[in-house]
Amino acid sequence: MMYLLILAISVYVFLMLFFWMGFKKVPKSNEDSSAEKLSYSIVVPFRNEAVNLPFLLKSIEKLNYPVENFEVILVDDESMEKFQVSSFKFQVQMIVNQRISNSPKKDAIQTAIQHSKFDWIITTDADCIVPENWLLDLNYYIHNTKKQMVCGPVFFKSKSNFLNDFQQIEMISLQAVTIGSFDFNLAFMCNGANFGYSKNLYKQLNAFDGNDKIASGDDVFLLQKAVKNFPDEVGFLLKKDFHVTTNSAESWTELFQQRIRWAGKSKAYSSGFGKFVALTVFLGNLAFIISLFLLFFGFYEMIILLLLKVISDLLVANQTARFYKIKMKNTLLTALVYPFFSSAVALYSLFGTYEWKGRTFNS
Repeated sequence: MMYLLILAISVYVFLMLFFWMGFKKVPKSNEDSSAEKLSYSIVVPFRNEAVNLPFLLKSIEKLNYPVENFEVILVDDESMEKFQVSSFKFQVQMIVNQRISNSPKKDAIQTAIQHSKFDWIITTDADCIVPENWLLDLNYYIHNTKKQMVCGPVFFKSKSNFLNDFQQIEMISLQAVTIGSFDFNLAFMCNGANFGYSKNLYKQLNAFDGNDKIASGDDVFLLQKAVKNFPDEVGFLLKKDFHVTTNSAESWTELFQQRIRWAGKSKAYSSGFGKFVALTVFLGNLAFIISLFLLFFGFYEMIILLLLKVISDLLVANQTARFYKIKMKNTLLTALVYPFFSSAVALYSLFGTYEWKGRTFNS
């Protein structure tokens, strides 16, 4: 068993170092004031988000971008509570989701695209806040790189409790892995709350065909299709203030359900590298738990494996946190708790169901 633990954690550590180096190689985005202003359709699927939507729309109203060059399409997915759109300087319309598959969000995006009038689709979530130069930075990046699909980071709004600190560190780590995979054309993960692509590429990829039976994954499956078929058309916009903020889960139960939804997508990854990462992370966390128990039974050599994993995790997360100037709190406690949480999520996602927006889905 000792050799298996050493192997699992060694592979995990080398993988984290791989992402750490990949982050360093991703080019930083530069501004270009001469860039032609492209036009964007911002798609926001929502269900029972009457409290959050006004904050998102107010942040969009503050965008440093010509209002004639973007529109907002709100897609109502069977909300129990009604939301009335106020008057804004920008174009905004609210439509009803047309359900045709087992995936409400994919259906909402496809419904919105049918109603959109611009050539670029940008997706975000109803509980998000977008930065002032969101579209301007995106426009510079597209102009300079000629990419047809652009991914960006998402972080949580700051709150003073361990649950939020735990989620923030986890999200920072996920973003580090995401960014680190791009320079090697091995991108397999992104976040639909800060995700854009041209309609032309969307059509060439046949939209969500092939994974419409999976409730979530409107972002990662489309990304993996693009990386497989058009790897040079996909990029990550790496800029300090180009990130969207969103709400963290308010309870451990809600967080567990959300992470089951995320983990369940890995079973359907088309990316072989993505499956390898998911398996390596699971085995690395499981090896950490076993090593920790062995340490308590007098196997003190296990402390080396434990330290290697914790240091590699913190190295990758700290690199991303420093770049985006986000403070990490309760890092050591999170490093101890996370392997237990992550392993439980991974195991449950193989067989269980999860709750999402008041509905139950198979993971």
